[in-house]
Amino acid sequence: MAGHIPDEKVDEIRKSVDIVDVVGEYVQLKKQGRNFFGLCPFHGESTPSFSVSGDKQIFHCFGCGKGGNVYSFLMEIEGFGFLQAVKRVADQTGHSLPEQYNEEQKRERDPESQSILDAHEWLSKLYHHLLRNSKEGQEAYQYLLERGFTEETIIRHRLGYSPSSNDFVVTFLEKKGFHPQTMVKAGLLNTNEQGEYFDRFRGRIMFPLRNHLGKTVAFAGRATGSFEPKYLNSPETDLFHKGRLLYNFDLARASIRKQNTIILFEGYADVISADQAGIPNGIGTMGTSVSDIQAQLIKRYADKVIICYDGDNAGIEAAVKAAKLLKKTGCQTNVARLPNGMDPDDFIKEYGGERFKREVLDASDPYTSFIIRYLRRGFNLQLEGDRITYIENVLQEVAQLDRAIEREHYLNELAEEFQMSIVTLKEEVEQHRYRKTNKDSMSERRHTNPTKQNFVDHKLLPAFHNAERKLIAYMLKNPIIADKVQEELGGSFNISDHQVIVTHLYAYYEDGHESDISQFVERIEDQSLRNLIIHLAMSPSSEEEVSDKEIEDYIHRIRSESSNRVDIKGLETELKRAEQHDEPIKAAEIAMEILRRKQELKNTH
Repeated sequence: MAGHIPDEKVDEIRKSVDIVDVVGEYVQLKKQGRNFFGLCPFHGESTPSFSVSGDKQIFHCFGCGKGGNVYSFLMEIEGFGFLQAVKRVADQTGHSLPEQYNEEQKRERDPESQSILDAHEWLSKLYHHLLRNSKEGQEAYQYLLERGFTEETIIRHRLGYSPSSNDFVVTFLEKKGFHPQTMVKAGLLNTNEQGEYFDRFRGRIMFPLRNHLGKTVAFAGRATGSFEPKYLNSPETDLFHKGRLLYNFDLARASIRKQNTIILFEGYADVISADQAGIPNGIGTMGTSVSDIQAQLIKRYADKVIICYDGDNAGIEAAVKAAKLLKKTGCQTNVARLPNGMDPDDFIKEYGGERFKREVLDASDPYTSFIIRYLRRGFNLQLEGDRITYIENVLQEVAQLDRAIEREHYLNELAEEFQMSIVTLKEEVEQHRYRKTNKDSMSERRHTNPTKQNFVDHKLLPAFHNAERKLIAYMLKNPIIADKVQEELGGSFNISDHQVIVTHLYAYYEDGHESDISQFVERIEDQSLRNLIIHLAMSPSSEEEVSDKEIEDYIHRIRSESSNRVDIKGLETELKRAEQHDEPIKAAEIAMEILRRKQELKNTH
């Protein structure tokens, strides 16, 4: 599993970090008893079923069944290969890996993808250098300074400039060994009918678009001269999906985690201006509306999000869509209000960062207040029909609030404004809530998560199956119990997955290892088996003390099941022989005995 990195080094790096700290960067965890719990980042849920054990250094979701150690978690959530996960933990803990392992990590990626990633990194450096040091870049550099961007900000965000020359960047990339056709596929170069190559972004100020690891995967360009269009982005590639990335997320992540709040902007300039003004937890969408994936990513990192889009009609409509989606994920969602026609960058430049924080961000409207104000825009409240429809729409929004005190607040405002009975409004809201509860209940019954059936409580399983799972849970915890089971049962478990697990476990202990679930699962390549091992190791029974008598009972039950299965198999062979020799009476007797044996087995389960 470790590739060319020695197992000892892999284990050393893994043991140097606390999985609770690593998972805590992605999931809001709360301690309950010995373990930490939170909402699973791998499937949607409203009740926490995702557990992390600091003692065992493993994680497990009792909902979707995923589990593993710190490497497994990073591979699953970041899409890493194994060596990338090891490198990430090594970087976090100050461990150095020889260059040969870094090269091996690179080879985990598709060669073409790695080439495209390297080309973006080289161009990011080139564009930045040309902006600050070339004669042609001076006009763009001066423009940025006049826009209020400081030298420090330009460096921090690695802003750049692409020269207007057709072949400058082409020549640069070819000298670095990049094939022009691959660069066309990457969206860095264009080609004409004559087969000539030229820079896609020539004559533009360049904004590198980085993934959450800080790697440049695309660019956004703004023309400074007569080039059209004025704004030009990279096309989507295998490395760049607009709906999956959030601008500035790599730089903002530490502040987001500290403040537990995200400021969501539309434009790159808004994010950069806010960062320069002392608001480092701002991120932006990639020129599109918020996607489901981006919303889930935002929820994973922060409990609260403040949407701060432009103050014009288009900005308000976009804010409505984003707010509804983020509210659906469970985020505490607020929406900031800007004077009509202004964007965040304009406001900050005119009034400064402190007023922006105080008058825009701190004064942002809670989701329901924003939606109620938005709904008002579509009605003429002087007309009775419009007024009734508006009130009905507001009641539907209020009915979705879980907290009674919030519902009371908005209903009192509504009753006061329209001189209506608060009792009548409450009755209407309760009817909406009742209908919604019934609808959700029916939907939940129709969409019961089938994955959960793979991890049902042991009591629903046959007795021998329970015995095997409990026994393995104790064996994972205690090598002495494993030795006893190996001596008395060996690999004679009745469930094939259990046979594979104990075979690996015996070998693991024979190699001189102590009990360490996080280390042991690295030996298991089958992901479903890994998940099962983690599930058993995290089961409540694994924490209980077990007596020798209980161990003997489990072994006896497993052995009896195995013996009965062998007996039935033998009788089935005799039955086939009797049928072949045309002995119907004997065949009937054997068939009755098989049925009796199977019924006995069923009764003992």
